[in-house]
Amino acid sequence: MDAAAVAGADTAPPMSDAFTADCPARTVLNHVSSRWGVLILAALQDGPMRFYVLRDRIGGISEKMLSQNLRVFVRDGLIDRAVEPTVPPQVTYSLTPLGRELSATLGGLVEWITHRIGDIVAARERHDDHE
Repeated sequence: MDAAAVAGADTAPPMSDAFTADCPARTVLNHVSSRWGVLILAALQDGPMRFYVLRDRIGGISEKMLSQNLRVFVRDGLIDRAVEPTVPPQVTYSLTPLGRELSATLGGLVEWITHRIGDIVAARERHDDHE
């Protein structure tokens, strides 16, 4: 092994900066914080789900949007897609270890919003009354 390879083995990958337009972290942040991303990841905290169960759990999401988001999260390594060899095939989605780590953080966000929604609605009403 040459000196450069040895030196590189001890070097951590460079930190990403999501504030930089071309940073890969920005892409993942966009996936996760999309209209449906947080809800999909938070819903899967309850355990593996079949497509239609997940769709029904997330009110208002279309099959097309759910399918698109699931493909993105599988590609990002956050969700695992398991196909059971039945007729018709049954597909189950679950969080990967990386997805579970992220989902725990997002679950806190969803919980905070749910807990504080009364304060947020009151602030909106106060703001709108002064407009």
